[in-house]
Amino acid sequence: MSTVKKSGIITICGRPNVGKSTLTNAFVGEKVAIVTNKPQTTRNRICGIRTRGESQFVFVDTPGLHKARTRLGDYMVDVVKQSVSDVDAVLLVVEPIANIGEPERQLMERMKTLGCPAVLAINKADTLEQKEKLLEVMELYSQACDFDAVVPISAKTGQGVEELLDVLEQYLPEGPQLFPDDMTSDQPERQMMAEILREKLLLCLDKEIPHGTAVEITRFAERDDEVIEVEATIYCEKNSHKGIIIGKGGAMLKKVSTLARQDMERFMGTKVYLQTWVKVKENWRDNPAAIQNFGYKCDN
Repeated sequence: MSTVKKSGIITICGRPNVGKSTLTNAFVGEKVAIVTNKPQTTRNRICGIRTRGESQFVFVDTPGLHKARTRLGDYMVDVVKQSVSDVDAVLLVVEPIANIGEPERQLMERMKTLGCPAVLAINKADTLEQKEKLLEVMELYSQACDFDAVVPISAKTGQGVEELLDVLEQYLPEGPQLFPDDMTSDQPERQMMAEILREKLLLCLDKEIPHGTAVEITRFAERDDEVIEVEATIYCEKNSHKGIIIGKGGAMLKKVSTLARQDMERFMGTKVYLQTWVKVKENWRDNPAAIQNFGYKCDN
């Protein structure tokens, strides 16, 4: 019998690379969102689920709000704007810098129109040597927006994460459990496999090439010996990119695939047999049909 008495949806928003996905994973207690040091890593809304005592939190990790340059970029910006609606609370994540940028201003303006609780998390607080700098950032944001709470945290080290959960718990409405106790994400396993492989591409490749890649899982099956067979196609936008992804003698593709397989095995808790191919699909990020085909629900 479920003991959950409160449950609610909390959107995590902010500019690219402020640590939203790292924070989602810290909340949940395991990896449900891919994390790299490159901006625009998250493309879809990802739900992380944490059941704690009598409360169930459903966290929506959104893409970073950025200036869109492709149809895929437009889609990612739309996801952010839609995600900051119909939720029980909004959590804005910022860096400990005493300057409010345009993405933060846009998100705060949207938060003001919603009327739901708004909480500010100042991430990477552990990187500040002088604590008065942190107070300066807190004061600046508090003047710009009437936040219900301001909490300094470090998503990377876990500092302040449980305290932030305590704050957010106040805003969960009374209601039934939305997901089973042991569920940590609403992402299908196939989607998680694709995201893990895409994360390794982002980690191993330079500059623009990873953002022109998409991953399609063409086979996902469990054998009698409990080994999971995964076949994946990596799409890129140019022949020259294909050569870089494969690497000399196939070395880069082998490196990416090995790292991905190791992570997939940790996630699935069993052996994974992974096969990968690389194909070219020119300018797919500006092709609505291709965007939709790769799992990004595009309206136009």
